[in-house]
Amino acid sequence: MPLEFLLSALVTLLVILDPVGIAPTFLSVTDGLSARHRRTVAARASLIAGAILIGTALIGDWLLRQLGITLPAFRIAGGLLLFAVAAEMVLGVRIQRTTKDAEEAAAEEHLHNVAAFPLAFPMLAGPGAITATILLAGQAAYRPVWLGILIGVVVVALAACFVCFLAAGRIGKLLGRTGNVVLSRLLGVVLAALAVQYVVDGVRTAFGLG
Repeated sequence: MPLEFLLSALVTLLVILDPVGIAPTFLSVTDGLSARHRRTVAARASLIAGAILIGTALIGDWLLRQLGITLPAFRIAGGLLLFAVAAEMVLGVRIQRTTKDAEEAAAEEHLHNVAAFPLAFPMLAGPGAITATILLAGQAAYRPVWLGILIGVVVVALAACFVCFLAAGRIGKLLGRTGNVVLSRLLGVVLAALAVQYVVDGVRTAFGLG
């Protein structure tokens, strides 16, 4: 039944995306940005992730098969990329700017980069969300109505993430500079553990270890 499929898809994506849980991570990777820039990053990340997941629903399984890429390999790659971001958060790596023009140009580039990576991928449209979307698309069996429902669910789930991202800005004001730094370090450790788990799960599946 379409209604059962809708509820199953919505619960699955909301649990995997975890809009409330990912909000502090958004706060950490956008540390130092103004409220306006954070809104820009939130909107861009949600749109990019939406495009990735909708594209996945439509052609994801076919594309991976054509490229000879397995889901375990995709999960391992996503985990390695996420670990690089986590290491930067824990170590507090920041690029030094020497001129105002260079700083402004780098800041604009930073907005685009952070929205695409790591927010849109692999945090939102990561291996888990992509895998779930491919499996849900398989349940839809290319029936137009069911695929339409799945696309609608993707839009709703990412809209929830966007709302939580906007609320994260208010949390940042309450925490202050010191609180943001401490939170960034702590979440970096959590992200590192999550990244390692992605890699472990991918290796287990790839080698049939359980």
